[in-house]
Amino acid sequence: MNKILVSLLLTLGITGLAQAAGDAAAGQGKVVVCGACHGADGNSAAPNFPKLAGQGERYLLKQLNDIKSGTRPVVEMTGLLDSLSDQDLADISAYYASQKMSVGAADPKLVARGEALFRGGKLNEGMPACTGCHSPDGAGLDAAGFPQIGGQHAGYVAKQLTDFREGNRTNDGDSMIMRGIAAKLSNKDIEAVSSFIQGLH
Repeated sequence: MNKILVSLLLTLGITGLAQAAGDAAAGQGKVVVCGACHGADGNSAAPNFPKLAGQGERYLLKQLNDIKSGTRPVVEMTGLLDSLSDQDLADISAYYASQKMSVGAADPKLVARGEALFRGGKLNEGMPACTGCHSPDGAGLDAAGFPQIGGQHAGYVAKQLTDFREGNRTNDGDSMIMRGIAAKLSNKDIEAVSSFIQGLH
């Protein structure tokens, strides 16, 4: 448990760096291409594309920079950010952060298991509850760069958790918070917690 606390503190320190100030109004004019996959207001219709609406500005900006630099490879985004400046990315992040994420529904058969994992973790295996970083309602903690996950598509959440577990996604930094947590989740755990998250608000 001490390892997890140290990792969280390191992450809070690392993500406390200054960022460019985004302009949501300017960002609205820069997301036209983004809307094809993520929806005009950031609420994507397809479960394989994440909802960006309401996402924390700091988290979005980090992900956009990681995708642009190749630190987080996303095939569907290849080349789309290459011509955008730091200010463009900040403005896009501010725009999506100013929108409201829509909420889906959880599979009633998976709610009990999903909620138990989300709220209680697997403490006997050293896995903390998701609420510690993502808050009890899934709203995240923007000041620390922890994303909003409540309402996110279950299919997208499941893919990210699986990618973290398998080492296909590594942009959680040297602290490896998400890789460490996902390593303790079975396929059935991932299915249940992802479904619960989809209906969380």
